[in-house]
Amino acid sequence: MDSKKKELLISLVDCLGGPWPEPCSLEPTINKKINKEGYHLEFLNYQVEENDRVPAILIVPDRVNKKNPAPGVVVWHQHNGEYHIGKSEPAGMAGSPMHHTGVALAKEGYVVLCPDALCFEERQDPDKKIKDSNYEYFEFLRYIVEGKSMAWKNILDMRRAVDFLVSRPEVDQEKIGCYGHSMGSTHTWLLGPHEPRLKALLGNCCMATYSAIDHKKIIHCSSNYVPNWTDYGDIPEIVSLIAPRPLHLNFGENDEGSPIEYVNEGIQRIAQVYEEMEAKENFTSFVQEGVGHVLSDEMWEKTKRFFNKHLKF
Repeated sequence: MDSKKKELLISLVDCLGGPWPEPCSLEPTINKKINKEGYHLEFLNYQVEENDRVPAILIVPDRVNKKNPAPGVVVWHQHNGEYHIGKSEPAGMAGSPMHHTGVALAKEGYVVLCPDALCFEERQDPDKKIKDSNYEYFEFLRYIVEGKSMAWKNILDMRRAVDFLVSRPEVDQEKIGCYGHSMGSTHTWLLGPHEPRLKALLGNCCMATYSAIDHKKIIHCSSNYVPNWTDYGDIPEIVSLIAPRPLHLNFGENDEGSPIEYVNEGIQRIAQVYEEMEAKENFTSFVQEGVGHVLSDEMWEKTKRFFNKHLKF
């Protein structure tokens, strides 16, 4: 890592809320298993901080085991204002079939981990005093008061998700990737700069720059906001810190949450960084005409090809 990139990464961590705590023991617990055709689901939880456990679903393809390990992919779920659904959507247990992506990747042969993000599904208010967006707003403000951001907490939890995935004996520790749609895409590029174990990262339909948010008056989910980061750059400058590792981004031309004129300008800035690092081939993007905030068949085909290329069996 060159000195300029290292300094920018240090500044990003400061803006997020400062260094993360030393990792505690994961202490994973498996609650139940369900067998499906071609794979099985493990419903589990693990510790991310003292007294804070994350529920997740692990999807393991048949014939994958300690003697025959497979690449692993963590799938970050979307937001969509559906606080009652988190991990269960990519795991194929709820939500839109369009976003049953964890199951789809397992059928491709990957071991897939689907965790709940803070405020979603099993991580809603444990006291049941605040619901839905009010609880997200509460947590967002609570971290701000502590001098941190919701993004800081999200990144901490995601790093622990990678810790858990690489701890599994049926996972090839050298072949780890992550995928996310919408808020899950935000989580992909938020985590990327801080998690060198990720060898392939793919975000689908979300890179709203602060310029777009300001000019278009867009209200995004809480994890998009990194305090003081505009002193150093915009969201493309965060995404660029993933370089030179493989990154692919899909977008819909008509996605109002990520206005395409700002997306295209951001893509150019990211591509320039990859080119400067002599890794031009490791950054790719796809803007599909005539679609909005979706995971289209074309986007999914590019997703599968990307992971097959960079997480080879």
